[in-house]
Amino acid sequence: MAAVATSPSPYSSLRPNSSSRVPNFHRISVKIPFCNARWGKTLVCVGCHNPNLDSVVTGSGSKSPTHLPDDHDGQASASSHSAAIDFLTLCHRLKTTKRKGWINHAIKGPESIADHMYRMALMALIAKDIPGVNRERCIKIAIVHDIAEAIVGDITPSDGVPKAEKSRREQAALKEMCEVLGGGMRAEEIKELWEEYENNSSLEANLVKDFDKVEMILQALEYEIEHGKVLDEFFLSTAGKFQTEIGKSWAAEITSRRSARLKNRD
Repeated sequence: MAAVATSPSPYSSLRPNSSSRVPNFHRISVKIPFCNARWGKTLVCVGCHNPNLDSVVTGSGSKSPTHLPDDHDGQASASSHSAAIDFLTLCHRLKTTKRKGWINHAIKGPESIADHMYRMALMALIAKDIPGVNRERCIKIAIVHDIAEAIVGDITPSDGVPKAEKSRREQAALKEMCEVLGGGMRAEEIKELWEEYENNSSLEANLVKDFDKVEMILQALEYEIEHGKVLDEFFLSTAGKFQTEIGKSWAAEITSRRSARLKNRD
C-alpha cells in the first residue's frame, strides 16, 4: 500500500513512482479523514499485484479482513449474490415452520422457529455484562443455533428420534445450507457457531442454552395466559437444568409469576 498526503506527512516518502511499470498493478483512490486533524483530508492510493487477494495489506503491514469487490470477475460476483439470496430463501422456512411443541398442545397460531431465535437474540442483547462472555457471539449463536431446522424441521423429544440421530440429521442439513451459501468465511462461521452451541463448549454456549429454555418457558406462560391452558411439561422438563446465574434468575422470575397466577385462579 502507498499513501500520499496533500500536506507533509511521514507517508510522503511512500509515493509510488509514476514512471514504473508494474504488471497487474491496480490503484484505488479514495479520500478519507485521518485521526490527526492537522493532516486534514488525505488521498490514499491502494495498489496490489493480485486483485484477487482475500485481504488488503494495510500500511502497518497487518491484514484487513475487508474484501474488495472484484470488478474483474463479474460472473463470480453475480454467483456470490445468487448464493446469498438462495441461502436467505432457504432460511425463509424458519419463519414459516411452527414449533412442534406448541402444535402438539393445540396452540392456535404458534410461534415459528425464527420467532423463537429472535427473542433469544434479544435476551443476549439485554442481558447484563458477564465477565469472560462475548455478547456479540451470544447474539450470533442465538441466531444460528436452530438454523438447520430450515431443512430437518423442529424435532422434539416426542418424535422419538435418538439424540445422536437428531444431531446427524442437523449436521447434514447444516452442511447443505453452507454449500448453498457457497462456502467461504461466513459459512465457516455459521458452522463453528452451531457446533459450539451443539457441544455446549463455551461460556457463550452455556448462556444461550439457558436462553433457549428461558424463552420456551416464557412462551409457555404467555400461551397459558392467552389460551387458558396449563402447560406443566415445559416447566418440569427445564427445572434444575439452567447453567448460568442469569438463566436461573430469569427462570425463577417466570416461575414466580406463573405460580402467582395459578394461585389467583384457584
